[in-house]
Amino acid sequence: MSSAVFAKSLTDSRRGLIGWAVGIALVGVVYASTYPSQKENTANLPEALRESLNIDATAAGYLHASVFGVILPLLAMVYGIMAGSRAVASDEESGQLDLLLAHPVTRTSLAAQRFWALTVGALAIAVLVWLGLLTVRSSAELTSVTPLEFLAQCLNLALLAVFFGALALGVGAATGKRNVVLAASAAVGVLAYTASTFAGQLDADWLAWLTPFHYYIGGEPLRNGFQWADAAVLVVASAVFVGVGLFRFNRRDVNA
Repeated sequence: MSSAVFAKSLTDSRRGLIGWAVGIALVGVVYASTYPSQKENTANLPEALRESLNIDATAAGYLHASVFGVILPLLAMVYGIMAGSRAVASDEESGQLDLLLAHPVTRTSLAAQRFWALTVGALAIAVLVWLGLLTVRSSAELTSVTPLEFLAQCLNLALLAVFFGALALGVGAATGKRNVVLAASAAVGVLAYTASTFAGQLDADWLAWLTPFHYYIGGEPLRNGFQWADAAVLVVASAVFVGVGLFRFNRRDVNA
């Protein structure tokens, strides 16, 4: 049973994971492909208006503001929350968790293997997004962004999904209630995204530093490449969520 839970989790979720990976990659490719037309529209705006609205017409600026700044992180967040909620809470509510724990596997091992399966899924999504963007890099006039810079941003996309997956798994391990997991994780996601988006407008830049979205994209990987310190923050935060959830999981009655 050393890795049986991990393997079965990936096998059972393969269709859903393929759907998520292909869907998110297609969304990224479609939005990225619109850059030439968006650049042309932006070029027609008066220079003073572009400066007042702080419009960045470069490929990195467009991808930062739209593709990786809005739609993809929200999809990654949803994937992480859904996958994390299934890791423990769904099985506990359905009564299947008792059957799993009747086998020679500890609660810690069960949750940890489910978490690693979630992580592999997030990385698979990020790799497919990266490959998809590379296929349209020339045709969409995105060559000013290097493949490594794309990879750096896609890695952060995976870590963002893992962050929310760890949050959902931790809450699920602590409470065993899927509705609580979904409500709490969604609330954190909405508040974090809102704070990250409007912190600058509220002259409260410090607020953005409290959100995972700052560490996901604040270092501008599409311009600056890998931001290892930011990535480390997301990794450590994810480990804390899982660790706290496991602490509670090992000390409560299942299905109580």
